[in-house]
Amino acid sequence: MEVGFIGLGIMGSRQAANLRRAGPRRIGAALKERGHGFVDAPVTGSAPRAQDGTLTIMCGGSDEDLGRARPLFEAMGEKIVHAGEVGQGQAVKVISNSVSATNCAVLAQALVAGRQAGVDLDALLEVMGTGSANSTMLQLKGRPMLEHDFSPLFKLEHMLKDVRLCLDETRAVGTGFPFAALAGELYAMGVGRGLGEQDFAAVLEVVEGMAGTRL
Repeated sequence: MEVGFIGLGIMGSRQAANLRRAGPRRIGAALKERGHGFVDAPVTGSAPRAQDGTLTIMCGGSDEDLGRARPLFEAMGEKIVHAGEVGQGQAVKVISNSVSATNCAVLAQALVAGRQAGVDLDALLEVMGTGSANSTMLQLKGRPMLEHDFSPLFKLEHMLKDVRLCLDETRAVGTGFPFAALAGELYAMGVGRGLGEQDFAAVLEVVEGMAGTRL
């Protein structure tokens, strides 16, 4: 069985590269445990190159993306299955990303508050990183924020999209996610400031602008 990717953006290209680096034996063993055949190597071709039985992974997060990919799936004779029919993949993704978005926004506010209080920000990161304030977000974004390095690993505009999707889904089931809603306001302001193409850690610049200071 071959594996194909549709959508080679930041996430899709890295997932495909990771599968290729993992090697066919490792991929094959993982899929055999699930009752699938052996995977020779990931392929990144379009519909004419795909073979029957290709496992096609759609790396796009919107109905618009799915609409563009539909002709490729249909050309391969594949049925498009929405996430809701096979599990809660979409909901898990946007809820998880909303937690990440909120964590990043809180980290940005902590750093700006520290700057205004005259705290040594390197020391602040070190102390937070060794206590209960530590988090994956702190380790990933703390230093880049201090250096204003917003090279995109996950674009701010994409994070805003996922936060909004999360809010839509939670409201539809009669609950809420107020902290994500507050974070979403900051990311929306970031898009308004032209930061959408930068990494979502650029939300720091929104917080700096509100406080009238810079790290």
